[in-house]
Amino acid sequence: MPKDHGIGASSKRREDVRFLTGRGRYTDDINLRGQTHAVFVRSQVAHGRIRSIDTGAAEAMPGVLKVFTAKDFEGKGGVPCGWQIHDRQGKPMLEPKHPILAEGKVRYVGDAIACVVAETLEQARDAAEAVEVDIEELPAVIDMKAAVRGGALVHDELGSNLCYDWGFIEDNKAPTDAAFAKADHVTTLELVNNRLIPNAMEPRVAIGDYDFARDDYTLYTTSQNPHVIRLLMGAFVLSIPEHKLRVVAPDVGGGFGSKIFHYIEEAFVTHASRVVGRPVKWTCTRSESFMTDAHGRDHVTKIELALDKAGHFLALRTETYANMGAYLSTFAPSIPTYLHGTLMAGTYKTPLIYVNVKAVFTNTVPVDAYRGAGRPEATFQLERVIDKAAREMGIDPIEIRRRNFVGADEFPYQTPVAVQYDTGNYQATMDRLVQIADIAGFEARRAESARKGLLRGLGVNCYIEACGIAPSNLVGQLGARAGLYESATVRVNATGGIVVMTGSHSHGQGHETAFPQVISELIGIPESMVEVVHGDTSNTPMGMGTYGSRSLAVGGSAMVKATNKIIAKAKKIAAHLMEASDQDIELKGGKFTVAGTDKSVDWGSVCLAAYVPHNYPLAELEPGLEETAFYDPSNFTYPAGAYACEVEVDPETGKVTVCSFAAADDFGNIVNPMIVEGQVHGGIGQGIGQAMLEGAAYDGNGQLLSGSYMDYAMPRATDVPFYRVDHSCQTPCTHNPLGVKGCGEAGAIGSPPAVVNAVLDALNRGGHRVDHIDMPVSPARVWQAING
Repeated sequence: MPKDHGIGASSKRREDVRFLTGRGRYTDDINLRGQTHAVFVRSQVAHGRIRSIDTGAAEAMPGVLKVFTAKDFEGKGGVPCGWQIHDRQGKPMLEPKHPILAEGKVRYVGDAIACVVAETLEQARDAAEAVEVDIEELPAVIDMKAAVRGGALVHDELGSNLCYDWGFIEDNKAPTDAAFAKADHVTTLELVNNRLIPNAMEPRVAIGDYDFARDDYTLYTTSQNPHVIRLLMGAFVLSIPEHKLRVVAPDVGGGFGSKIFHYIEEAFVTHASRVVGRPVKWTCTRSESFMTDAHGRDHVTKIELALDKAGHFLALRTETYANMGAYLSTFAPSIPTYLHGTLMAGTYKTPLIYVNVKAVFTNTVPVDAYRGAGRPEATFQLERVIDKAAREMGIDPIEIRRRNFVGADEFPYQTPVAVQYDTGNYQATMDRLVQIADIAGFEARRAESARKGLLRGLGVNCYIEACGIAPSNLVGQLGARAGLYESATVRVNATGGIVVMTGSHSHGQGHETAFPQVISELIGIPESMVEVVHGDTSNTPMGMGTYGSRSLAVGGSAMVKATNKIIAKAKKIAAHLMEASDQDIELKGGKFTVAGTDKSVDWGSVCLAAYVPHNYPLAELEPGLEETAFYDPSNFTYPAGAYACEVEVDPETGKVTVCSFAAADDFGNIVNPMIVEGQVHGGIGQGIGQAMLEGAAYDGNGQLLSGSYMDYAMPRATDVPFYRVDHSCQTPCTHNPLGVKGCGEAGAIGSPPAVVNAVLDALNRGGHRVDHIDMPVSPARVWQAING
């Protein structure tokens, strides 16, 4: 029987009631007394020297309080980068200042030059149009390889557009090259991982509010990690003591990574609120989102795979150019390095791997983490080159993967790229995929498609990802400038209800449902008795927020630690009430019992006794039931899976239709199967979007050609099939108390190569020899490939 509560139950998401009835409270819903409005003047050229800024006409317009330029931020810091990378020779990366408003030069279309603060939004917009900016246009740096060869510099003071040239692991390079020299077969593939624009449903919003009476600041913002924003902005940009800065992130309508980072608009409204003496609100338009939200992906890669005669992998090497954009976003340097290079082993026993990454500054929007963050890039490279090798060697694509899987009896498995997988069973997930995707029936379906004049293809791939980046002492050595623990405070009320205050932040993950399920399982009380509080630095313990599929594995583990402390103290109180030893007390179903007797006391009575200590050993126990815990993982979690996609291709037009998609995932123990299924559905949808539709494009002058939905294609319901999703293959994580692994990014990691592999399979089965098509595999690209 399916469970109806606790761990393993498909409890309905309680937060959805307010979202579906229009009662959510997002940042733009907040309007403060005396509030003013900010509108930014943004660069219309990608690269240029600012000759002058004339704000006179704008300042004289009705309702305008002030027009800010860079001179108003003299003495303030730039937006900091949260991760430092060292290159192959051990030198630190080049790290330019990222000013709040452009200083001297503009470096991408959308770069903020000035900002108008006015009484109303309409007045601010009108005045922003009256600001006159004289810019000497300079050659735009767009192509990464050309940027490294020389020419114009994005940052003159750096003397180079190469942020870093990173080798991983450098000691592997010579042995890897030697293995290639002796290999029986080498497959080479050059590919692009297309630049993506996040497009969360809720655009970014920021409201700064300075309180003169208390000399403190409040920032309301759309953020995935308010504590990190407080740390970065307070300490490094505006020099505000942390106890004088409160950051509140209420309901957040999607993030996908784009709301992890500290943006200049957050620092601007916070500082401006003190200058004008009023709250300052900025709401991003969708057009601004396209050219200011951190973009994702944007890699150009050459990958090579060396194999023996039997198709066993001998060595792998890659050279990647990774776009940083004009400035270093908060975690940008880590994405193509430690979140990408460490995953190049995939689910396979490749003895030697060498990864080279050249990070490049260009006159484009900064690039940072987007759902999957480095792992989709690694998986796409690896699974595409494996498929090509299988075709070249005449080996079935499923079989070549099986021959190279890490065996179920080989865990823990040390990869040649530093990370150690603690558990997994890749044969089992592939076996399950073969069943749910009905691989055996593919030929019949292909014949049916052929009768309609369509080419049908089957694409498979495997993925592994590293979730819950850890541990802090290791990532610190790798360049992280923040800890990567998580926190929780569990407060038990006198009547037995519980409030969990967590550093994890929810922007669609279902924390308010899943976290109470864990507490319910541990204590045996109804989930309705547990409330989750998050998103406000004034009433939650310092935490690192939500990204990298870490919430349950890291945040949930902190919550378990705190709850276990609560249970330990509650047992002592129960023992006192029943005149027994706390060592003999058992807790089950919300009731404390003395082992081997019929003596018992319920959860509520123990909680009341904790707060009404009339008959209480005060010399031995403090009153109250509240505990805080921090959890710093000893390792990543490693969810893995196998995906299959079937497509039909119209050879006359190049149109691709995704007919079916199946996903077999190993997420360890499952807390809420319905939420997990939804997360996978969403990820697959985004992956199909990247594979078939989405792609940010710049022209040679640095103008964003895909700056609206007229030119940037988002997936619609008709673009995706019904998914067959399975997570029955469970190998629990061995190093967190719940045995859980991340699930939020898996779909976006595993789906793009499955789609592209399916398209190429269809073309090759149809007699068209095509080795590769870059994403998005649009009808035009497919038609061109068919027709040579």
